[in-house]
Amino acid sequence: MKPKERMAIQRQMPRELDPAERITNFDEVVFGFDEETAVKEANRCLQCKKTTCRDGCPIHNDIPAFIKLLREGKPEEAYWKVRETSSLPAICSRVCPHEFQCEGSCIRGKKGDPVAIGMLERYLVDWMRANDKNIMQSCALPKDKKVAIVGSGPAGMTTAFYLAHEGYPCTIYDSLSVLGGMLTVGIPAYRLPRDIIEAEFAALKNCGVEIVPGVTIGKHKSVQQLKDEGFDAVFLGIGAHASRKLGVDGEDLEGVLHGVDYLRRVNIGEKLDIGNKVVVVGGGNVAIDVARTALRQGSDKVFILYRRTKEEMPASMAEIHHLEEEGVKIEFLAAPVKIHGENGRLTKIECIRMKLGECDASGRCRPVPIDDSNFMIEADAIIPAISQDVRHMDDTETSFDTTRWNTYEVDEVSLQTSVPWIFAGGDAVLGPQTAAKAVYQGKVAAESIRRYLEGEDLHAGRMPEEEASEEG
Repeated sequence: MKPKERMAIQRQMPRELDPAERITNFDEVVFGFDEETAVKEANRCLQCKKTTCRDGCPIHNDIPAFIKLLREGKPEEAYWKVRETSSLPAICSRVCPHEFQCEGSCIRGKKGDPVAIGMLERYLVDWMRANDKNIMQSCALPKDKKVAIVGSGPAGMTTAFYLAHEGYPCTIYDSLSVLGGMLTVGIPAYRLPRDIIEAEFAALKNCGVEIVPGVTIGKHKSVQQLKDEGFDAVFLGIGAHASRKLGVDGEDLEGVLHGVDYLRRVNIGEKLDIGNKVVVVGGGNVAIDVARTALRQGSDKVFILYRRTKEEMPASMAEIHHLEEEGVKIEFLAAPVKIHGENGRLTKIECIRMKLGECDASGRCRPVPIDDSNFMIEADAIIPAISQDVRHMDDTETSFDTTRWNTYEVDEVSLQTSVPWIFAGGDAVLGPQTAAKAVYQGKVAAESIRRYLEGEDLHAGRMPEEEASEEG
C-alpha cells in the first residue's frame, strides 16, 4: 500500500457500551478491535524512519515493528515484540493516556488523527487470550539471593517480573487486602477489568513470586527486619495513595470525601450511599473516575467543578467524552472556597468564578478569582480529586533521603536510595504518574538490583531516562 493510500484511511473507532446501559454497571466500556478493524488501523501506520511514537512511549516499545508484524498477519509475533520491552501490555494498553504519550508523538497526528496504538496493542493481548496462547515466559532456576518488594502496583509487579525471570526469589508485600495497588483501588473496573490484573499475578506466581497481602511495611515489620530475615535487597514501589486536600474551611464536615479514598473504598467492594447531589472537584482522570463511579453507585446528579477551561483539563479526551456521554456536566472556571454545613454535615458549597490569567512557558494559564462572583451549590457530598501524594512508611529504624515533593530521593540512573540495598520507583519517586512510567522504572530498578546482587557497576553503559529519550 502506498503512503497516499495509507493517509486516506480514517482512524478506526472501537465499539462501546451504550451510555444508558453502562452507568448501571462496572462492565468494560470500550470493546477491542476485531481482526479486520485492527489490520485496517495497522495499515494507517507510515513506518516512519524516525520513530517518534517509540520516543513518546515511556517503556520505549518498538511500535512500528509490532504494527508491521500485525498487518503481515502475525499477531502472535507482534505480541512477543511488545513483550520484549513491556511486562504489562494488557494493562498499559487499556489505561495509559496514549494521546499524551505514544499517540501524541505519532507523525500522523500532525495532520489528522494519530494511529490508534493503544487499541492495536490491546488487540494483540486480547487475541492471545482468545486463542489460548501461552503468555507465560519460561522461568529461570532459583538463585541464592532474594528480594523483597513493597507494593503490588505496576512498579512492584514489573520489578518482580524481571527479577523472577532472572531466578531471584521475590516476595511482594502490600498493605491492602487486594493486589494491584492503584491499578485495582484507583482505576474502576469499567476501564480495567479485574481479570486482567489477576492474570498478571497468576503469571508472577507461576515464576515462584510469593505475594503477602495485608502487611504494612513500617508498621507490621520494618525494612530492617526484611534485611534481617534474609532479603538481600528491597524495592519500594509505594503508590500515591494519599489524597491532597482543598485547604478550605469546612473540609472536615461529614459528606466530604476525597478522590482516591472514595475510589479505594468502592473498588474493594464497599457500597457507599453518598446521596444524589455529588460535586467532584478537579480536571484529571481521577476526578472523572470519581464522577463516573458515583453515577454507577446510584448518585444521579453528579457534576464536576474545574477551575480552568476544557482545553486545560489534564484528563484524556476519551475519558472526558465518556463522562459527557454519561450525562455528567462540567462547571468550568469555578472553584470551591468554603464548605457550609449544619449539625456537622455539609449542605452547600460556596464557589467563586475564575478567569484565565497569565500563561506559563508551557502555555498553561493561571486561573484568577473574579471579585464578587461567589455562588452557592447545594450538595449531599463533595469529592475533591485534585492530586495525590506519597504516604511514606512509618519506619523509625531506617531513614531515607526525600525530595521537597515528599518522594524518595534516588540515583537518577540506578534508582538506588540513600540506603545502598534499597531501591525505589514508580509513584514513590515520580509522584502520581502513568502506569507505563511506573512499569519502566520497575524495569530499571530490576536491572539495578540484579547488578547490585551480582556486585556489578550500577551505572556502566546506562544513562538517565531524560538522556535516553533524547537519543531515542
